[in-house]
Amino acid sequence: MTISNETYIKRRAQLKQCLGSGLLLFLGNGEVGMNYADNTYRFRQDSSFLYFFGLDYPDLAAVIDIDEDKEIVFGNELTIDDIVWTGLQPTLKEKCAVTGIRETQPMSSLKTYIIRAQSKGQAIHFLPPYRGDHKVWLMELLGINPAEQAARASVPFIKAIVSQRLYKTDEEIRAIEESVDISTEMHLAAYRKVRPGIHESEVAAVVEEVACRHGNQLAFPTIATVQGQVLHNHGFIHQLREGDIFLLDAGAETKMHYAGDLSSAMPVGDRFTERQKEIYEIHLASFQAAVDTLSIGVPFFDAHMAAAIKIAEGMKGLGLMKGDPVEAAHAGAYALFFPCGLGHMVGLDVHNMENLGEQYVGYLDGQQKSTQFGFKSLRLARPLEPGFVFTVEPGIYFIPELIDKWRAEHQFTDFICYDRLDAWRDFTGLRNELNYAVTSEGVRLLGTIKKPMTIEEVYAAKSATA
Repeated sequence: MTISNETYIKRRAQLKQCLGSGLLLFLGNGEVGMNYADNTYRFRQDSSFLYFFGLDYPDLAAVIDIDEDKEIVFGNELTIDDIVWTGLQPTLKEKCAVTGIRETQPMSSLKTYIIRAQSKGQAIHFLPPYRGDHKVWLMELLGINPAEQAARASVPFIKAIVSQRLYKTDEEIRAIEESVDISTEMHLAAYRKVRPGIHESEVAAVVEEVACRHGNQLAFPTIATVQGQVLHNHGFIHQLREGDIFLLDAGAETKMHYAGDLSSAMPVGDRFTERQKEIYEIHLASFQAAVDTLSIGVPFFDAHMAAAIKIAEGMKGLGLMKGDPVEAAHAGAYALFFPCGLGHMVGLDVHNMENLGEQYVGYLDGQQKSTQFGFKSLRLARPLEPGFVFTVEPGIYFIPELIDKWRAEHQFTDFICYDRLDAWRDFTGLRNELNYAVTSEGVRLLGTIKKPMTIEEVYAAKSATA
């Protein structure tokens, strides 16, 4: 599946109409050396550059000069030295024609073009840089100190891009669903592989092999761990033991660079322990409570709170919390067990457009993101609209360091039974995650392959053969 040049042309036209005037500067990504220049990390193009220009090649830049009605891509043709290593490629003009760009110029002309625009008094719009080489590049082009660039990035430009990339077309949703299906295959491979005696690295290997076999990359570094209370644990250093919970957070990025993002939790042995079953069932109840809340026009914040309340109810049932679960959730006491947000947007980035700012992506104008622990990690709170694609991912974690800190600070003593928590310090953590799309008919689960969720489904997946 490919995106037509008409789509790219329409995207740029909509962006120009939204901004109205000025020069829009897009910096493409370049190759980055791991330990020397020619030994590079996997190349990944900037997602906004991909969205508007569709050019998956390094060392490019582009401008949309609204006032002059020009769209120009800047880059250099390959030399024979390049071709020896990379093979023959289309010319820059040929690459650009595929996405409806007619004018190209050598990279050396970019600064001249920017200087001329500045001399005419044109506003130069640029996005917040997230790479060191972009910060140096912006300093060379615009003379702005790297420490000041994020603050001086164009808010109208950011908002205009967010207003487009938030709403996925049918072809984009199909691309994301393809990545979700491959991601589900990755997780099913883990269910079959996980058993006592092997190492986390062995599970990560079979998971990542699935993405590679399909000709795809990872949407983000795989989390495959028996230390699930560490939310982003990429170490792969532990041996799996009977009685452990194994947590997998992994997703594929397809050739079009759309992401899938799934999480799974499973027993290392054949069955959960009774204590693990109790927590897993509370978690599933929180997941369902969140999903039941999803509807067009309903703030995603409400779904987050539904999950938080259900977790507080479950913890009270175990004697680990007390008081009114609704009050405990709204006060933020739930975050001892659920310190992250319920979900986030998905698209060309696994946390879609996070580099542009969560405040712009996940919140409405005038809707301020909380600074309170737990609530501050909610990346998405705005009302759901057709075209949104997002994740739902509640979790339950027992983090000894967080328990000790809150206990020492006497936090939420009206809601948390600290004297009962010592017996749970070694529980670790678990979560599940699925991806959803909002259409004109409502909210639907993405994926044609079912990811195990219930305990019975988890056991069946673990006993399945490849």
